[in-house]
Amino acid sequence: MSKKKYCIVSFICSISHGYAAPPLIGVPRPRAFLLILFFLAPYLTEAQDTIRTLDELEVSAQHAPTTLITSTPTQVMDAAVIEQTGALQLSDAVRQMAGVTLKDYGGVGGMKTVSARGLGSQFSTVTIDGIAISDAQNGQVDLGRYLLGNAAYVSLSQGQQQESLMTARAYAAGNVLNLETAEPSFYLKERTNLKVAMEAGSFGMLSPSALWEQKWSRKLKSSVWMNYLKSDGNYPFTLYYTQNRSDSSSREERKHSAMRMLTANGNLFYTIDKDNTLSAKVHYMRGEHQLPGPVQYYNQKLSAQSTQEEVAFAQAKWKRERGAWRTLVLGKLQQTYDCYEDSAASTASRYLRNEYLQREAYLSGSAAWAVLPWMDLKGAVDGSLASLRTNLSQRNDVHRRNLMAVAAVRLHSTDSLLNRFELNANLLGTTIRDRVADLDTMPTYRRLSPFVGINLTLFGHTTLRYFYKETFRAPNFSELYFFTLPRDLRPERARQHNIGLTHSNRWFSVTLDAYYNRVTDKILAIPTQNMFLWSMQNIGKVEILGHDATFSCHVASVDCQLTYTFQQALDRTDPDDPSYSKTYGHQIAYTPRHSGGGSLRWENEWVNLGATAMVVGERYYRMQNSDETRMPAYLDLGLSLDRRFALRWGTMRVQVQVMNLLDEQYEVVRSYPMMGRNYRLKIIYEL
Repeated sequence: MSKKKYCIVSFICSISHGYAAPPLIGVPRPRAFLLILFFLAPYLTEAQDTIRTLDELEVSAQHAPTTLITSTPTQVMDAAVIEQTGALQLSDAVRQMAGVTLKDYGGVGGMKTVSARGLGSQFSTVTIDGIAISDAQNGQVDLGRYLLGNAAYVSLSQGQQQESLMTARAYAAGNVLNLETAEPSFYLKERTNLKVAMEAGSFGMLSPSALWEQKWSRKLKSSVWMNYLKSDGNYPFTLYYTQNRSDSSSREERKHSAMRMLTANGNLFYTIDKDNTLSAKVHYMRGEHQLPGPVQYYNQKLSAQSTQEEVAFAQAKWKRERGAWRTLVLGKLQQTYDCYEDSAASTASRYLRNEYLQREAYLSGSAAWAVLPWMDLKGAVDGSLASLRTNLSQRNDVHRRNLMAVAAVRLHSTDSLLNRFELNANLLGTTIRDRVADLDTMPTYRRLSPFVGINLTLFGHTTLRYFYKETFRAPNFSELYFFTLPRDLRPERARQHNIGLTHSNRWFSVTLDAYYNRVTDKILAIPTQNMFLWSMQNIGKVEILGHDATFSCHVASVDCQLTYTFQQALDRTDPDDPSYSKTYGHQIAYTPRHSGGGSLRWENEWVNLGATAMVVGERYYRMQNSDETRMPAYLDLGLSLDRRFALRWGTMRVQVQVMNLLDEQYEVVRSYPMMGRNYRLKIIYEL
């Protein structure tokens, strides 16, 4: 690194730590940092008419999945869109996608889970670089724990992904949400890329980050990314005292909402030869969250609940392509620690502290063989060992062994004039065995799950697609062994049908998909003798009928994207059972019938302008739909302005965002109000 570059980096880092910041009276330290960069920009910026000759860029082979020529609907948000929209957490990218129901418990630090097409969050598999993030405890992954600062793209595939090589766990998923890490790219004469960023926002939000990319040799590259995210989270909201919001209300403040989270990951990319690649990743996250608790009428007692979490994993992936064979081998070790604490009680006997330590070892191998020019045979085998230890009195040591194997075939036309047909089919076998030290008999789950997908090009760039898939979800540890008597629970089963059309041309692209999903043996919690003793039973049935539509176009310097979802997800449990007849035919909780969103961006030589909108229709927070359980529709509108400056040493990008521009008071989860109008300012400096 040159001496000038080193000086600039040292100066910026010292400001961000407060060591060299000049005393700006009345200005908090994060704001002072931003103001200093603004004052420096005119002195560092080169003349706009200066001609710069750039070296040739070394482009990696990394590419996002296709969204049109595939039998399973796939949506992608690439790095450029992530940067333009200012998405910070994985949940920020997902909320703009069609067919997604996002549960958000408020604020930057609130828990965020995703449900796609009414299947429930446990049917969604979240992967990083194609390797699943596991949670045997409750089957849900908090999307707020994973940030997008070093992402190449985020993709959501309904049914399953359509990659040439996949793990058996990816075949088993009802839908796959993948976060792909960006592989470094360098100009031919460069060996180092540095990027530092500072983001500050309303209610004490602050997020500094740094990325270091290094080219060690022609074959070896690495990247290290670190981020620290904090927020006080004490934002105001309006508390309404009636359901129709036409009566009394008061202005309150969300309290006990602070969060702190440190994230770091290191990545290695090694090209053995043109047919062999090896990559590895080490990830660490530690967070602390205060839980404000639900808002209750006339009761604003301050919560004393909090959580601490720690996630660490190491994973490696080796891919080889030679002749008619392609192989993929990967492995992962993960440890997750969660602690829930409630110190509200003044006596030690009521003090509550629940600790969970989960470990998993995972190994997968897959292969594809081009038997004939029009036929590929594929196979994959996965094995995992998971354990969960707690300090709870019920039982403190449970283990799960999971073995999955899949056989698949791909048929496709080879004639250039008839290259219009592709069929993918696979059969997945799963065996799950549990072991608990204090129980003699433990459940074993065995299932066969088929899939078939067809993609047919009708004419030009118009395609017809269809898929059918059966998926099952085994009960998680919480459902089986904690807070309930053990039961011989059957796995939840889902049958998915999808038929759709896609079309693209030089101006726009559009997708239309209709789907029907049926979930049987849904696991529901039912009180037995009292409200403190619950039994888990397989009695739930849900039918989901809906359609997703997406539209995107690019005209001159204007980009436009629109999504719309209609989803009718009805309870079909048992109309003759008095306990469930009141909810039969009702929309399932937190699932709106109508939802959609859009984004508009205009890039120009002055200031780039962007706007996003998310519309969510009425929904209900209980299975029984009534006026008392109805939650009103809402519109969340955001605006952004950004500009990139060419500096004497590197570039600087400044972005200003206004979220919830209309200051709409709404809730995604009942009694957890979201933030009103809030602001963010982000500065990124790249060497």
